Amino acid sequence: MVDTGTGTGVAADAGAAAGGVPAPGRADWRAWQDSWDRQQEWYMPDREERFRVMLDMVEALVGPEPRVLDLACGTGSITDRLLQRFPAATSTGVDLDPALLAIAGGYFSGDTRLTLVRADLKDPDWTAKLPYDSYDAVLTATALHWLHSEPLATLYGQVAGLVRPGGVFMNADHMADLSTPRINEAERAHRHREMDRAKAEGALDWADWWDLAGKDPVLAGPTAERFAIYGEHADGDTPSAEWHAKTLTGAGFGEARAVWSSPSDSLMLALK
Repeated sequence: MVDTGTGTGVAADAGAAAGGVPAPGRADWRAWQDSWDRQQEWYMPDREERFRVMLDMVEALVGPEPRVLDLACGTGSITDRLLQRFPAATSTGVDLDPALLAIAGGYFSGDTRLTLVRADLKDPDWTAKLPYDSYDAVLTATALHWLHSEPLATLYGQVAGLVRPGGVFMNADHMADLSTPRINEAERAHRHREMDRAKAEGALDWADWWDLAGKDPVLAGPTAERFAIYGEHADGDTPSAEWHAKTLTGAGFGEARAVWSSPSDSLMLALK
């Protein structure tokens, strides 16, 4: 992209408009962080649960003081929850999106536990920009589906080189199971009915949120730049959990399996 276990740890302040939407005309980083969380939860109402399990596994496998790489960190959603749950942790957030990095930089301003790095994960040399050669844990959520399978497999090999022996990589993302088409269709129909209901009650979707960001005086420039880089949305792949596990073990991890799943998503854990 980006808890005391389950909470967001972010609340819009009195300067934010209703519904967690930042007030226009000023950079209210806390409100922007909160509104990003609400927008993402419109798509993934179980988002906090996957973060909780992710941090449970961090604690179980590498302890409560990890050095973490927040991969494709966005606004720093994972780092926010990491640092609240584990105050002695440190994080490196890496992303290419200038608008989301601007929010992360503003929100975490003054917190020396986080280092932000702007880099393109498709660049073969992106790891050279990191402040450390190895990490206890590399964490990412709902981001790598922007990549097609071939560059994702390449990225997994690079990540395997960053995770120390005994360390972990976790990816929470859309992971399709094409063997159950009727189950998939029923789940999708139910999820979209709930999304439509929430939208009618004022929830922001992806397009609405970016429209607001583009109108903010501080974020307008970075938002225009990010759309020039990415376009409207992902054109990547959503391979199965089995594909992720096989690819990760092929990349050099000793074990890999899903440790959490919903009807449409999984949290894949790979142990070095």
